[in-house]
Amino acid sequence: MEPAKIENTTQSSKKLANRNGLYQTVWRWHFYAGLIFAPFLMILAVTGSIYLFKPQIEQILYQDYYEVNQQGEKIPASQQIEVVKNRYPDAVVTAYRPGEYATRSSEVSITSNNESLTIFIDPYTGKLIGELNNEDRIMDKIEEFHGELMAGTLGDRTVELAACWAIVLIVTGLFLWFPRKKQSLSGVLFPRFKKGKKILRRDLHAVPAFWITAGMLFLILTGLPWSGFWGSNFQSLATNSGAGYPPSIWIGSAPTSTIKTKDIADVPWAAENLDVPKSEIQGFIPLSIDDVVAIANREGIHPSYTVIFPTEKEGVYTLSAFPPKAHDEATIHIDQYTGAILADYRYDHYGLVGKIVALGITLHKGTQFGFVNQLISLLICFGIMFVAVSGFYLWWKRKPKKGLGAPKAPSMLKMKYFLILLISLGILFPLVGLSLIVVWLIDWLFIQRIAVMKKILNA
Repeated sequence: MEPAKIENTTQSSKKLANRNGLYQTVWRWHFYAGLIFAPFLMILAVTGSIYLFKPQIEQILYQDYYEVNQQGEKIPASQQIEVVKNRYPDAVVTAYRPGEYATRSSEVSITSNNESLTIFIDPYTGKLIGELNNEDRIMDKIEEFHGELMAGTLGDRTVELAACWAIVLIVTGLFLWFPRKKQSLSGVLFPRFKKGKKILRRDLHAVPAFWITAGMLFLILTGLPWSGFWGSNFQSLATNSGAGYPPSIWIGSAPTSTIKTKDIADVPWAAENLDVPKSEIQGFIPLSIDDVVAIANREGIHPSYTVIFPTEKEGVYTLSAFPPKAHDEATIHIDQYTGAILADYRYDHYGLVGKIVALGITLHKGTQFGFVNQLISLLICFGIMFVAVSGFYLWWKRKPKKGLGAPKAPSMLKMKYFLILLISLGILFPLVGLSLIVVWLIDWLFIQRIAVMKKILNA
């Protein structure tokens, strides 16, 4: 054979080996990521699909508390609260919610005997309808399990890690799915049902995964702003860079405060880092709740708002509207003595990042476009469940009797492009970066060496 042909053959063999090595490396990481984090993605998909229908579920669960008969004019909020105080004389009133439509009860939040309670009142008669311990709200438990596995900070970090690794799963999965040879759309856009069980099992995992990729990625990215580590740092970066709230929301000079709005109230994401101003103590009697409700009505705040009461002499009334549509969000701070609006922060005031995140959150929760939004998100959740189960089944049928059956691969250090991708993801998502180092060390120090030792012993 001529030297030139030998050289070309050698180069072709090296290219083929590199491609196969890259494929095996990507497959190996996709395998580990799926095996470890698929169970957590199942949990997120199941709890998320339930939480999507929170409005309908709570309407059924608390129908007797929520619904009232419209009859004449509503009595003032101060009288409604007085009824609650008479029933709970030792309680501290913390918030008031007037209800967003005519047949909806009012809510008074109180703290009594170290318990946080919501008292439901008929706003037309002043009659107490019932009480609900906030610790017993079923959908809040679902939300807590969805966000932190009901395990506090550790659970929050675990969920965040699973969500970030899901991005690794998506990227590596797309690489494995992408057709390398000219072929028909079967096996790419729809499964091959007549090619045998092995191919069908592969297609029933890969093809549905492709179809839900965009939706799954969207749910991950819109959920991350709520996470405790990445989300908090992203939120701080958005605020400090000026992409958060602008100075124009302040009436007068912006306050220098150490208290953030999220420390005193449940408010939209974009307003959580909003500094809380102080009321000017001038010897005045504090405003009544009726005056605060009048201000809310005058300012056109969405009727789903809640009034959070000040807890200190320099504190403020805070109006928080966290409605179904992002465009109706509002956070307003009011001087508790003069009634002056110290800050009025609404969707139109948000920076670009704030608007994107706000819209993403309402889409994530399924409220932005009502039932259609819920249905689309539910289908994505079902898709995630199916892909997780089909992936596990695919592994179970392929795995050898002994061992995990992880794909063999050359040293990751030789796969420079894939290594760059992993490093980039590690920088963008620090928890992924830390876990990548841990997984790589375990793979290099133990799993690969154990495989080598087995070969030596069996030789």
